[in-house]
Amino acid sequence: MHLPIIYHPNYVAPLPEGHRFPMSKFSKLYELLLNDGVAQAEQFHTPQVPPQDLIELVHTPDYVRAYCKGTLDAKAQRRIGLPWSPVLVNRTCVAVGGTILTAQMALSQGLACNTAGGTHHAFPSYGSGFCIFNDLAIASRVLQKLGLVQKILIVDLDVHQGDGTAFIFADDASVFTFSMHCEVNFPGTKQHSDLDVPLPVGMDDDAYLQTLAKYLPDLLSHVQPDLIFYDAGVDPHICDRLGKLALTDTGLFRREMQVLTTCVSAGYPVACVIGGGYADDMKSLVWRHSLLHRAASEVYRQYGL
Repeated sequence: MHLPIIYHPNYVAPLPEGHRFPMSKFSKLYELLLNDGVAQAEQFHTPQVPPQDLIELVHTPDYVRAYCKGTLDAKAQRRIGLPWSPVLVNRTCVAVGGTILTAQMALSQGLACNTAGGTHHAFPSYGSGFCIFNDLAIASRVLQKLGLVQKILIVDLDVHQGDGTAFIFADDASVFTFSMHCEVNFPGTKQHSDLDVPLPVGMDDDAYLQTLAKYLPDLLSHVQPDLIFYDAGVDPHICDRLGKLALTDTGLFRREMQVLTTCVSAGYPVACVIGGGYADDMKSLVWRHSLLHRAASEVYRQYGL
């Protein structure tokens, strides 16, 4: 058996020329994993668009309906930052389906990775920061509804606070939210995660990894989750346009190995999403995202999953 990886060609939807969201990275990541021999074609699993009622486990029916039909007002559209299109609606929903499938496969295989996901700025009644529906929250609710899990831990290492996720689960003891993010970065108004670790601008590899090691093992012992969602945003990288931290490629790979070995060695299944990453150099950006799948493949083999 090999590491399960989730991908759909519809993870890419066209955006206007020059738009700053790097939409093409999703298909390029799939191609790189195949071309570099990180994964074989048979390792990839194709998600489906989830029924609307599953999305409404997290999001209000009015918001889901308005977004899917294209009737959101201009202000709400601007807050999302992505121009509406029917193709983008489908892309948004299939990516949510991808994270649901990733979670289901993580439960059965011990570890699984999406090639999209991590839309943690989406709130119940609105989207924000390129995030329309909150895939982490929806997948959590779906697995709980199916009776597959009770307690969930969300480890969010995107450089931006997972504010939407924190808000959604603020009064829910069954989902523990952990966000380690740059303190002076989007969003301007932070929410309260169960554990927030704000980081100073310019933090480098060693300081970052030492900080993570200070919290993660104790968190596993404290929460003892049935499933971990890991948002492996690569925007803490020193070259990220929106990051403000100073991790290197080596630092990111060490982070992925640290998170995955800590969780898997303790017997916890991990569902990974790729989170944020923004750069003018698309090739370098895609490489950074692939570090998650390279590390996960290594851990999957190492622990005989």
